[in-house]
Amino acid sequence: MTAHALALAVAAGPSRTGWVVGYIIGVVVVIAVVALVVPILVLARSIGNAAPLINDQLKQAERNTAPLAALRTTIDHAQVIVAGLARGRARLGG
Repeated sequence: MTAHALALAVAAGPSRTGWVVGYIIGVVVVIAVVALVVPILVLARSIGNAAPLINDQLKQAERNTAPLAALRTTIDHAQVIVAGLARGRARLGG
């Protein structure tokens, strides 16, 4: 390196290009993360707002279908009745 080039390099001071590039990359990464996280948070909020309505509807469905638990008892009784009718028909010759 010549004396003149060395004097120019010393006079110019340290280069800050690396810092600028680093900050720009950092800002781009932060913007990308925010762009990806914000829609997820918005969707989570809408799901959270809809959750009470969904829960109420599920409770109503549970109340509406509770009588189906007794369906097995109804079927058993119906089978006993049908069997009795079949025996009566057989005795009458039908």
